[in-house]
Amino acid sequence: MEVSLYSDYAFRVLMYLALHRQGLVQIKTISDAYRVSENHLVKVVQHLVRQGYVASVRGRSGGIRLAKEPESIVLGEVFRRTEPSLKLLSCFEAEHTACPIVSMCSLQGVFQRALRSFLDELDKRTLASLVEQPLPMSSALSMPPHPVEKPTH
Repeated sequence: MEVSLYSDYAFRVLMYLALHRQGLVQIKTISDAYRVSENHLVKVVQHLVRQGYVASVRGRSGGIRLAKEPESIVLGEVFRRTEPSLKLLSCFEAEHTACPIVSMCSLQGVFQRALRSFLDELDKRTLASLVEQPLPMSSALSMPPHPVEKPTH
């Protein structure tokens, strides 16, 4: 099974935004950090905005930010909404296959259970779990350091 670039980029955008919680981020900044096409990220971000994961602010000082708390963004849900097809075998749609053994083959069931296990694992994790080590990730992405909150007495 191969995860599409679309889903991969969606997770990358969400992770970047989860690491950068103070203020808005430009899509160009994210594309530069990951060294990926800005045009591809624009499409992904538009989808994430429509799905309610990302908020977009237009204008000269605009940008994007998370629309939800990272703890409330379930990875399985994001994956299902960004992956174009969860059909692992052509026989997942029996009416569209020419395989002569589709009615008696157990391979489809094996793959369906494997996919279910994969999705179950993603459903156990949130975006917050992907950014539990913020300093090394921020450093690898050349993100500016987070301002240190000073305690008030």
